[in-house]
Amino acid sequence: MSDDLLKQVPGPHRMVTGSELSADQDPEILSLRPDYLREYIGQKEVVETLNIAIEAAKGRGEPIEHVLLHGPPGLGKTTLAHIIANELGGGLTVTSGPALEKGGDLIGLLTRLETGDILFVDEIHRTPRAVEEFLYPAMEDFSVDFVFDKGVHARSHRFRLKRFVLVGATTRVGLISAPLRDRFGIFRSLDFYDESDLVRIALRSAELLELEIDDGGARELSRRSRGTPRIVNRLLKRVRDFSQVRGDGRITQDSVIEALQLEGVDARGLTGLDRRYLRTIIRYYGGGPVGIEAIAATLQEESDTLVDVVEPYLLKIGFITRTSSGRKASEEAYRHLDVATGTRQRTIF
Repeated sequence: MSDDLLKQVPGPHRMVTGSELSADQDPEILSLRPDYLREYIGQKEVVETLNIAIEAAKGRGEPIEHVLLHGPPGLGKTTLAHIIANELGGGLTVTSGPALEKGGDLIGLLTRLETGDILFVDEIHRTPRAVEEFLYPAMEDFSVDFVFDKGVHARSHRFRLKRFVLVGATTRVGLISAPLRDRFGIFRSLDFYDESDLVRIALRSAELLELEIDDGGARELSRRSRGTPRIVNRLLKRVRDFSQVRGDGRITQDSVIEALQLEGVDARGLTGLDRRYLRTIIRYYGGGPVGIEAIAATLQEESDTLVDVVEPYLLKIGFITRTSSGRKASEEAYRHLDVATGTRQRTIF
């Protein structure tokens, strides 16, 4: 998600968005990231694929193929890029699609890479098309073409690059052009985490932060973290503060419930914006189907905010469905909000 779009998200909801916030760059949060594949929790198929590719590449004494990672924000794409660099022993250069405004920006990065280095491009689907065209020969032939002068005086020069590895990350793989997508040798999708893996992540993070947490507290945190490791760590910090001020410092199930009630995060990880979204569909549109623009107008929110921030998790847990006619609330959503199925005019705000 872009910085401009993220600023539109209401404060309480930002804490449980998978998109990276400035607080996620705090040293103590960065220290929670695993450094090697053996430390990585969850995404077993992705980890196995990368482990095989890395071991095979090491055996041949060459870098691995280019890697494209796709999935909702906060699931570990950036962490995997760091792990790939650590496993291969290469340097890591980090950038993003929107930051590469012109071809010179990309060429400057590419020409400084050494053999085996990793270039990580986050939100690669937002790379300008003019810049993207420089990636084609760079990924395929490890070279870039410079054009000097113009018209009849134009001259072309091919500059050879060291053999690097491009790791791309995207939340919208459908927006990546086919020529770019086809140049990645490894293409893996990351999915939301299940509760057992999130419990392990919460316990590991608490240990690294030297916090005392019981199994009940870890389970409650995992249930409210929207299937996203980044949110587990973010909520863990909020509960830590609450437990230190209002309790004895220990993180238990009760302290998690009390702390996150203050933050407006319910038992399924839904925030006020999520619940308003569902209630709008139920109250004003009879449960749907209804178009996203109509929902956005009723809520006075940007439609992109709803599509990128609210809907992915609601779709994942089956609270809404997308049909050709629009969005529709499921029976599970009615039960969660304690609203009778078929309610249309009842005030539930």
